[in-house]
Amino acid sequence: MSATNGVTKTLKILMLHGYTQSGPLFNAKTKALEKLLHKAFPGVALSYPTGPLKLRANDVPGFDASRVDDPGDGVECYGWWRRSDTSNPPEYVGIEDGLAMVAETIKSEGPFDGVMGFSQGAAMAAMVTSLLEGESRKDAFKAAQAKSKLTVPYPASFASLDHPPLKFCVSYSGFIAPGERYTGFYNPSIQTPMCHFVGSLDTVVEEARTNLLIDAAGGPQKTTVVVHPGGHFVPNNRQYLDTVVAFIKAKMSGVDGGSKKEERAEDMDMPF
Repeated sequence: MSATNGVTKTLKILMLHGYTQSGPLFNAKTKALEKLLHKAFPGVALSYPTGPLKLRANDVPGFDASRVDDPGDGVECYGWWRRSDTSNPPEYVGIEDGLAMVAETIKSEGPFDGVMGFSQGAAMAAMVTSLLEGESRKDAFKAAQAKSKLTVPYPASFASLDHPPLKFCVSYSGFIAPGERYTGFYNPSIQTPMCHFVGSLDTVVEEARTNLLIDAAGGPQKTTVVVHPGGHFVPNNRQYLDTVVAFIKAKMSGVDGGSKKEERAEDMDMPF
């Protein structure tokens, strides 16, 4: 929390789950992080919305069709969009609905100081961070559309929001939306401070894909990059949790914590 003129302000963070997860599941998987955030920022409020796309069993990677009567049956797994590989580069089908869901959460539960996301939720977190950067980002979308009719417009759900730029974004196994269709989100680069967690053994979102998001946020010189020797999960060893807390404290106080470097840790945590 921070205090201004004697008034205490509650820190609010938007938490965005990964593909095949849900808000409650992401909450359950980040209990260690949540506990430390409450200790570091008493009264912190975390919001865990669930993506609007309810997945079918056969949408879930690695599902066993022999264990369900109908592979099309609904499962309690959700996403922010579906990736369609029928176009090159791929298109994110339903992303407008995903953004609209986030915009509604911001409107009803915000304003937020920052956002944290995992995997597809991290990609969404970066896009939301970009969209909230104000008129300059709207101009970027217009410029991108002028160059290519393929480029998506600035989302209508965010155009009506009255929300200041976020103070920080924490991305676990994040990536960018591919191709010129989504150029407006990343060109010019995202200006909001970002902290990127990269799993060196992540085979779901490989390091090269996350590096593209790091570049879209100004590169390693302007962002905090933490490489952990694990796979596709939110690392919850104390050293990683402390890194998140220190990053948020620095950004909330307006002080550069000197963490704009790549960090590597030797202790690998168990995946969730």
